[in-house]
Amino acid sequence: MKIEKKFNYGGWENCIRLTDGEVECIVTTDVGPRIIRLAFKGEKNVFGEVEQHLGKVGGDEWLMYGGHRFWHSPEAMPRTYYPDNKSVSYCWDGKTLKLIQDVEETTGIQKEIEITPGPDNNIRVLHRLINRNLWDIEMAPWALTVMAKGGRAIVPQEPYKPAEGNLLPVRPLVLWPYTRMSDHRFTWGNKFIQIKQDPDAGSPQKIGALNTQGWIAYSLDDYLFIKRYSYKPGVMYPDFGVNTEIYINPEILEMETLGSLGKVPAGGYVEHAENWFLLKEKIGDDEEILENKLIPIIKKTDMKI
Repeated sequence: MKIEKKFNYGGWENCIRLTDGEVECIVTTDVGPRIIRLAFKGEKNVFGEVEQHLGKVGGDEWLMYGGHRFWHSPEAMPRTYYPDNKSVSYCWDGKTLKLIQDVEETTGIQKEIEITPGPDNNIRVLHRLINRNLWDIEMAPWALTVMAKGGRAIVPQEPYKPAEGNLLPVRPLVLWPYTRMSDHRFTWGNKFIQIKQDPDAGSPQKIGALNTQGWIAYSLDDYLFIKRYSYKPGVMYPDFGVNTEIYINPEILEMETLGSLGKVPAGGYVEHAENWFLLKEKIGDDEEILENKLIPIIKKTDMKI
């Protein structure tokens, strides 16, 4: 794994590039913590970028920037939207790049992200929230990835079972006040929920689901991006009990995963890990094709979180 520091990307002069020669991951340190690019070297960024925000630093206004960011849930204004416009410190031990944000002045929370590249285009991303207050805080780690325009998120449904003998529900599905289930960007399949990013569609939409399968995917042209993450039975998740959320508007699609919600004691911390995989795979939207082509790929990425 090669690391390149002082790398200029999008106008930020102090980015860090991690690459194995095939896939590259670019991290900002002038703002953040942010992972702004994930791509095959020299090819299209599968992460979305907000062009008018690139290269900006400082200020009191929260900016989208794009790429992968880290929040604390439940979402609240202004707590969640603490601006990550300042530089972050980092350390590299030859295996893992650790990004460390200063303690948030208004919340007393500190964010850390650890990035560990692995084999087969796998990157492990560990998110950590530290409570630097003198009192407990109820929160959950929340990992959000802005994806490039024009792709399609794929969320697995729970396996079908006949009605006889199956009396309890298995699939919480959460909607926001602005969600329209009839929106053309949603495909409510029997085996998968698919959500398209359409630059010509005007209204935002959002859904959440308790995903016990532990994966979501994004299909973009000839690329396939997969997130793997854990589901823990018996714990409480935010937003009526979901660990997976998809948000869309004309500019972006966000793939969001959440850790468990609970009290974090003063000086304590909570963590949430994702395993990322970037592949060159063109995946159709037919359910049977998805079942026959995507699921075998998902099984190959079944790694312990």
